[in-house]
Amino acid sequence: MVFRSEEMCLAQLFLQSGSEYDCISELGELGLVEFRDLNPSVSSFQRRFVSEIKRCEEMERILGYLLREIQKANIAVPEEDESPLAPPPRQVLEIMEQLQRLEMELSEVARNKEKLQRNLLELTEYTHMLKITRTFIHSICETKHHIPYEEFPTMDTDSVTGCTGMQRLGAKLGFVSGLIQRVKVEAFERMLWRVCKGYTILSYAEVDENLADLDTGEISKSVVFLISFWGDQIGQKVQKICDCYHCHIYPHPENDEERADVLDSLRTRIQDLNNDYLRQVLQKASESAFTWVVQVKKMKAIYHILNLCSFDVTNKCLIAEVWCPVSDLANLRGALEEGSRKGDATVPSFVNRIPSTDTPPTLLRTNKFTSGFQSIVEAYGVGDYREVSPAPYTIITFPFLFAVMFGDLGHGMVMSLFALWMVLTEKKQKKKRSSNEIWAMFFNGRYIILMMGLFSIYTGLIYNDCFSKSLNIFGSGWSVKAMFTNQNKTLQTNAVLTLDPNVSGVFSGPYPFGIDPIWNMAVNRLSFLNSYKMKMSVVIGVIHMSFGVVLSVFNHLHFRQKFNVYLLFLPELLFLLCLFGYLVFMIFYKWLAYGVRDSSQAPSILIHFINMFVMQGKDITPLYPGQTGLQIFLIVIAMLSVPVLLLGKPLYLYWLYRGGKGLRRRRGYERVRRVSEDDNSTTPSYEEDEEEGLDETPSREALPKEFDFADVLLYQAIHTIEYCLGCISNTASYLRLWALSLAHARNFCPSTSPSCPPFSNKTACFKQYGP
Repeated sequence: MVFRSEEMCLAQLFLQSGSEYDCISELGELGLVEFRDLNPSVSSFQRRFVSEIKRCEEMERILGYLLREIQKANIAVPEEDESPLAPPPRQVLEIMEQLQRLEMELSEVARNKEKLQRNLLELTEYTHMLKITRTFIHSICETKHHIPYEEFPTMDTDSVTGCTGMQRLGAKLGFVSGLIQRVKVEAFERMLWRVCKGYTILSYAEVDENLADLDTGEISKSVVFLISFWGDQIGQKVQKICDCYHCHIYPHPENDEERADVLDSLRTRIQDLNNDYLRQVLQKASESAFTWVVQVKKMKAIYHILNLCSFDVTNKCLIAEVWCPVSDLANLRGALEEGSRKGDATVPSFVNRIPSTDTPPTLLRTNKFTSGFQSIVEAYGVGDYREVSPAPYTIITFPFLFAVMFGDLGHGMVMSLFALWMVLTEKKQKKKRSSNEIWAMFFNGRYIILMMGLFSIYTGLIYNDCFSKSLNIFGSGWSVKAMFTNQNKTLQTNAVLTLDPNVSGVFSGPYPFGIDPIWNMAVNRLSFLNSYKMKMSVVIGVIHMSFGVVLSVFNHLHFRQKFNVYLLFLPELLFLLCLFGYLVFMIFYKWLAYGVRDSSQAPSILIHFINMFVMQGKDITPLYPGQTGLQIFLIVIAMLSVPVLLLGKPLYLYWLYRGGKGLRRRRGYERVRRVSEDDNSTTPSYEEDEEEGLDETPSREALPKEFDFADVLLYQAIHTIEYCLGCISNTASYLRLWALSLAHARNFCPSTSPSCPPFSNKTACFKQYGP
C-alpha cells in the first residue's frame, strides 16, 4: 500500500482493425487502465458494436435460465480456480449455438415434464394393481377349488376363476380393476351393492406406499380393487360408479402369462422415466456453466469498451484514450503487443502518451491484507488525486481504538484464534464460495479481526482484564500487613479496609505492567477505572484528531498551496490544541503533580475546564500558578482562529483574482509559462504545474475563469462549522471508548456484588487511594 495514490497519465491507444478485440481482452486481464468515452454524443443504440452486445445479452438470458433450472434441480455448479479467458471472436457463435440448443432441449423437456410425471404415476399405479389383483385371483381359486386354476389344462383360458358353471348359464363374466382413494372405499362398496343388487364381487387391498394423486398431486393412501360381475348391463353400471368416484381404471390381463409380460413392460418403462432426462441435460450443462458465464461477461465488457473508442478517418484503426499508472506503461505496451500477436495483425497496436489538464482518477493499490482497511476509509470517502491516503495509518489506529474499547485478554485471544483460522484456511474457504452474506462479511474482514484481536490482547494486559478477572503475574505493590499486623480486632470487625500509602510498607511501587490486580478487590474499583479510562480516551482522541489535521499539511505542500498552510492548517490546529490540547495538558499535569499520597487534594479538571469558558472560578484553587492568564490567552487564540478559518481563504482568493497580480509582480512571484505551438511533449500539464509549481500562491491563470466569491465563501463556511462542531462532538465521541469498555467489563462480570469478583466470608474488600 502506498501513502499516496498512484501517479497517472493519459495515454492514447491505436488499435489495428482485426486485433482490437484481443488487445482489449489482454488489457482487461491486467486491469491497468480506465477508458474514457470518446463518443459522448452518440447514444448507446447507435454505436458500432451494438449487435455484439445484444448477442451477449441474449446469451446472458439463456445462461440465467439454465442456472435457475440447475438450482431447482439442486445440482452444484463446479467452479474453476482460475478465471477463464475471454473466448476468441470465432468461438462466440459456437457458444451461442450450444446455449440455444440447450435452451430448446430444456424447454421441450419442461413442456413434457408434467405429462411424463403423470405417465410415471400411472405406470406405478398399474404395477401395484397387477401385483395385488393377482393375489385376489389366487385366493378365489384356492377357496372354490382348493387348487390353482392353472392346473386345469382343458379349461377355457377366458375363465380366469375357473367357474365354468356360469358359462353353462349363458352369463358373461367380466372384471374391472383399478385404484381408489382410501377414504372413498366404504361409500364405493355400498354404492356397488345397492345399484348392482349383489351381482358383483368386490375385492380390495391397501397399497403399502403412499402414492400421488394423478389430478391433484397430493400424497394419499390408495386402495387396489377388483370387481367381478356378470352381464353387460351390470358392467355398464359398474363403470359409471367407478367414474363417479374418480377411480383410476386399468385393463386387467386375462391370464398369468399376459400379466407377467405387462409387469415386465411396466418395469422397463418406469426405469426409463426414472432416469430423468432433464437432470442428465442439466448435469451436462452445469459442467460448463461457470466458464460460459465468465466468458460472456468478459465478451460483453470488451464490446462495451470498444463502443467507447472512435475510428480514424480511414476506418482501419480504433483510437482509445485511457488513464494508466505511469509505472505500468511498459506492461500496457506488452499487453498491446500480445493482443496484436493473437489477432494476427500486420501492423502492431501502439500507445502514445498525451498531455491533459483533466484531473486523473485516484488509484490506490491494495492486497488481501490492506483491502479491508481501504474499504473502511472508502466508506467515508475517496481522496482526490495524489492526496495522502489515511489507509496505512488506519491499519494501526482502527484496531487499536477498538482494543481500547474492548480491552479483554481472554476475548482478544478467542477473536485472534478465530481470525487466524480464517487466514490459514482462506484458500479452502474461497473455493467454497459461500452465499451467506454474514459469513462473507466476516471472511472478507479476517485480517481486520486478527488485528483487532491482537490489539485487544495488548490492551487486555494493560487493563489486567481476562474474562473480567485480574491476573496476578508480578505480585501486587500493595501490602495489608504493614497496617493491620497487630490489629486483629480491626480485621475481624471491618468488612472494608482502607490502605493508606502514607504508611510505610503499604505501597512498594507501581505494578510493572498494567493495572495492579488488587484493584479488582477494591470497593472503589469502578470509580478508579472510570477516571482512568475516561481520561485515556480523551488523550487518545485528541492525539488522533491532531494527527489527522497534521496529515493535511502534506497535501498542501505537495500541491504547492502554501497559503492553505497559513489559512487552513494553522487555524485548525490552533483551535484544536488551544481547547482540547490544553485539556490533555491538564490531565498529564494532574497525573504528574499529584501522587497517591496527596490525591485527595487534587482539584477537578472538569470544573477548571468549564470555568475556562465561562470566565469564572476565581475562588477555586488554581491547578498551577498563572493558570487564569494562560487560559484567557488560549481562549482568545481559539476564538480568533475561527474567523481566520472562515474568511481567510475566500478573501485571499478574491484578492488574488481581483488585484493581486500587480503586487505579485512587484514581489517577484509572477511566473510566465511559455508554451511553443510546436511543443510535442507528452507530459501532462498538471504534472508540469506540480514540477514547476508555485511557492506560496497559485497563478491567476490557475484560478477558474469564472470566480464566484459567494460559492467559495459558502463552501468555507460549511467547512468551518463542520470542523469546529466536529472537534467538540468527536471529542465526546471518543468517550464511547471508555463507556463501551466499562459496559464490556460489566457485562462479563460473573458476580452481582458491588465489586466484580466473588468473595467468601473470610475475604475482605479494600478501599485504595487512587489518582
